[in-house]
Amino acid sequence: MPESSARRVVLAGASGLIGSALAESLRADDVEVTSLVRHPASGPHEVQWLHDSAPLDPAVLAGADAVVCLNGATIGRFPWTPSYKSQLLWSRITPTRTLAAAIRDLGDDAPALVNASATGYYGSQPRTVLTETSRRGDGFLADICEEWENAARAAGPRARVALLRTAPIVHERGVLKPLLLLTRLGVSGPIGRGTQVWPWITLEDEVRAIRHVVDSEVDGPVNLTGPTRATANDLGFALARRMNRPYALRAPVWGVKLALGSDATEALLTSDADVRPSVLRDAGFTFLHETVEDAVASAVPAAR
Repeated sequence: MPESSARRVVLAGASGLIGSALAESLRADDVEVTSLVRHPASGPHEVQWLHDSAPLDPAVLAGADAVVCLNGATIGRFPWTPSYKSQLLWSRITPTRTLAAAIRDLGDDAPALVNASATGYYGSQPRTVLTETSRRGDGFLADICEEWENAARAAGPRARVALLRTAPIVHERGVLKPLLLLTRLGVSGPIGRGTQVWPWITLEDEVRAIRHVVDSEVDGPVNLTGPTRATANDLGFALARRMNRPYALRAPVWGVKLALGSDATEALLTSDADVRPSVLRDAGFTFLHETVEDAVASAVPAAR
């Protein structure tokens, strides 16, 4: 990646999969990163926040080129009990509202807000190509994403606000985590019919895309998803081939719902959403990994 034009970025969610990789990438190009953390600050590049009800001091954000907010409890923990659903919502909305308020207070000196969202915004919309102008879908994740994005837009009219509708990350700590175990055991296979379209992106392209948005003038929704359509079967077959394991044991939808719950199953596994990265493409972004097969090969060592 070429050296970033940003000189200072404030990053919330720096300890997560995406945030830690983004911080490393920025610092490698001598971009100053100030991390907002929940624990007591351990150095000059950390600022504690959200430990009480006090608002964030806008001075923490003053002079930054961008504020990147990636906070949010993992959607990969099951089952989604009522209390965990509340945590999924709180962990996204509260940090975003806090940052939006501080940015709004800076007025004309407000940095850009580059805020996480998710392709879950679109819900399940079979046989439809989905771009940033497509309608919102239905379901629990779509509801969260709408509230999440509205919280970010409250940063005010003077701040550029970009909304990162990120696809599941093809990584051993991302969407591949449960699939790797099943594949190693030789019991992987289609979930339902397996023909549902799953959006995806690699961690490397996710980080590069976020940096592209930070350095550009892109605002509004931005789909961070790989450029080539892939079904659940495409991903499963690619992983099985990479690991030299079978892909044949079909998981009935009723069984998956019984194990994980209806909300999680419908939002993550049986959802059908052909999401395309139109804004990224128009902004001149190029992908390192064009297909889900490329993505799996980049994330998983080949079986010997």
